[in-house]
Parts: sequence; C-alpha cells; structure tokens
Amino acid sequence: MKRSITDKLLDWKNNRHRKPLILRGARQVGKTYSVIDFGKYYAGKVHIINFEKTPKWKKIFEQDLDAIRIVSELELLLNETIVPNNDLLFFDEIQNCPKAIMSLRYFYEQLPEIHVIAAGSLLEFALTDIPFPVGRVQFIEMVPMSFAEYLMATGKDKMAEIINSTPVKLSEVIHQEILKQLFTYFFVGGLPEAVKCYAEEQKLSTVYKIYDDLMTTYIQDFSKYSPRVDHDCLNMVLSSISKSVGTQIKYARLADGFSNPTIKKAFQVLTMARLITKVKAASPAGLPLEASSSEKKFKSIFLDIGLMAHLNGMNSNYFELKQNFNAAFQGALAEQFVGQEFKASGQKNLYYWARNSKSSMAEVDYLLVKSNAVFPVEIKNSSSGRLKSVHLLLKEYPDCPKAIVLSHAEYGRIDNQKLEFIPIYYASQISKQQN
Repeated sequence: MKRSITDKLLDWKNNRHRKPLILRGARQVGKTYSVIDFGKYYAGKVHIINFEKTPKWKKIFEQDLDAIRIVSELELLLNETIVPNNDLLFFDEIQNCPKAIMSLRYFYEQLPEIHVIAAGSLLEFALTDIPFPVGRVQFIEMVPMSFAEYLMATGKDKMAEIINSTPVKLSEVIHQEILKQLFTYFFVGGLPEAVKCYAEEQKLSTVYKIYDDLMTTYIQDFSKYSPRVDHDCLNMVLSSISKSVGTQIKYARLADGFSNPTIKKAFQVLTMARLITKVKAASPAGLPLEASSSEKKFKSIFLDIGLMAHLNGMNSNYFELKQNFNAAFQGALAEQFVGQEFKASGQKNLYYWARNSKSSMAEVDYLLVKSNAVFPVEIKNSSSGRLKSVHLLLKEYPDCPKAIVLSHAEYGRIDNQKLEFIPIYYASQISKQQN
C-alpha cells in the first residue's frame, strides 16, 4: 500500500545534514511496514533489530552508548556488514530498549554516515524516563491512512488524484461516487490492516473483528502505563471519548466514580499513547494560535474514524445510514474525518473557535492556518445550512481572508460573504493548499 510518508522518508534520506530518525505513532498505523517498504530505495540492505522479538539484544546497549562498538556487535549478531551510506539500520519497537533511544545521539555524533530509523509505539512513556538527545534526532509523526491513501489501496487511484487536486465543481455522478466511497471509509477507517482486509474481501464484518482484536491489544497496553493511571478509568475514558467527538470535554462526564484528577491523568495518558488528540479553543486574532489556546476549553478527536465508529456502536446503523447516507456527513463522524485529514496532511496541532461569552454558544469547528492567515472551517450537512457562528467570527475577526464550509454539497462560493463551499472529501487538500 502506497503511503505518503514515503516522500518524507526520502527527504530525510537525501538530506546532507540527516540525523537519526524516530518515527512516532500509535500501534497499527503502519510504521514497520512503511520503513521496510521504504528500504527498497536503498542500494544495500535493511538491517532490522526488533527489540520486542529479540529482547536479549538489548544487552548490547547496556555496556555503554559507544556507537562504533554497538555497530560492531550488531554486525556479529546479524552476520552482516552494515555498509555506511548504503544500508538502512532499523530499530523497531525501540520503546522496549530506552538505552537504544539514548544511543541515537552517538550515532549522530560518531557515525553520521549510518542511516538509522527507530520506530515504536508508546514512545512518549519511554522518553519521559530517560535523558533525551535534544537536537540530535529528527521526528516524523505517522497517523492512519488518509482517505486518498485508502482510495489508492482499494484500486481507485484516479479518484485519489481528484481529491488531491485543487477543489473544483465536479459532475454530479463523480461527486456522488466519491461520497459513496467516503461513506465506506467512515466505517473501514484508515488503519492499514483493516484497509487491506476490506480491499481483499469487501466485507465490513471482518474489519469489525480486526477492531475488536485491536482494542484488546490497546487494553493490554494499558498495563504498561501502570502505575501512571487507573486501568478501569482508562477504559471508561477511551470509550467516552469515542462518543464525545465534536463536543467540549468535561472530565467529570468521561468516567463515573472517579475524581477529576484521576480522569485528567487517564486523558493525558491516552493522548501520550496517540489514541486521542486534543483540539484546543483558540482565537483567530493572531498567530501562533497556540499562544491564545485554552488548556481548559477543548474538544478531542479519536485516533481513527473506523475505530471510533466501531466503539461508538455506529456499525449497527450502517445500513440505515446507507439508505440516507447524507446523514453521515454531519455531526461526530464528519468532524472526526476532517480533523483526521488535517493531521494526515501535516497539521501538528488542531484548534477550534468558541466565543468567549457566557451569553453566546457560537462555535466554529476548526481553525486552519495557511499562508500566515487563519481560515475558519465549518462542517455542515448541506451548503444551505445556517452559518450564524461563521458570520459572527468573520465580523469579529475581519483579517480572516474567508471561511471554508465543508459538506456533502457540491463546490460553490459566495465571494461577497467571504464563503467558500467545498465538498468534505477535499479536507486534506484544503489543509495543504496555499492561497
């Protein structure tokens, strides 16, 4: 399956000032597959050290962190030569060997000609317990497959080309066909194993089994967080978040029978594990948005839309929604999709606008930063829906060039109101587009 992260990995490979690379991401987003697939761009070999499969190899890093010695001993165990500027050395599941993470600094200082990539889940927990080589490594964040990647994986490359292009008004038949594919993506999601399974079998029931197994894996992972947080609280918060996308988070509502500090800790742990992403309220008045963002007023999105729909019990409504699938392009599923696409396109942080007034409930779903300007993004069930909050924001913050309205309707514009109506399947493209 073609992943867009390959382009980022190629940029890293060809950088004269290349540093050891750490690939971050939740479990099952495709880190290992992507690195091994990327290995085909090397003239030599990909040398894989998996610290989960071969835990005894961790002892190599216990003596000291001398990169020259480490490479020499790895070559003996592998019975292979690691050729500088030719081969790729891949440390997989590196969270199981914190000393290996620390050694990356010395690979940079002593052996910069060795191409090193490290990957693992739950990395944030390992990084909190060790001295970290700041400035000596590079990070790339990996997320689930975007809608365009899903289309390519299911053999619809031409459709992927359309949604990766500048938004335009399409013919009705093409527009409706893309929406049908998007509706299916809402339930399949972007986790590679689920996408691969659906592409081969075209059965959602097998996808649901994958998600059941994956949730079991995540719950088993919770034991690794101990003693950081109560496991029962973690389970409850995870389930609640899947049902709370698009609404402001109140800790007390996420888990019954637990104190706010305990729930907050569970929320933070799930964020560190990359299972949820915070969407902070911020002001469009100026950049960076982080400067005006709120630690107390925020929403969240889930790791993956298919997993979210499964946890939310939406699978039971699949056929009902399919009869009137326009209803799927509003509310929590649509807001999850847009946030997930923004992250896949490279947006590191997500923000929304909520008017800071007790007498007003005005809120706009996302704030998008492009070309040093802030663009409010609203998700509606049609182009004719009320846009009271959007108009209020544009009036209060006239420096915003325009507002973008995403829906299942076709493309359109109202220039004198600074509104652009874009089909929701273009979400990733508008995040990347420069104006």
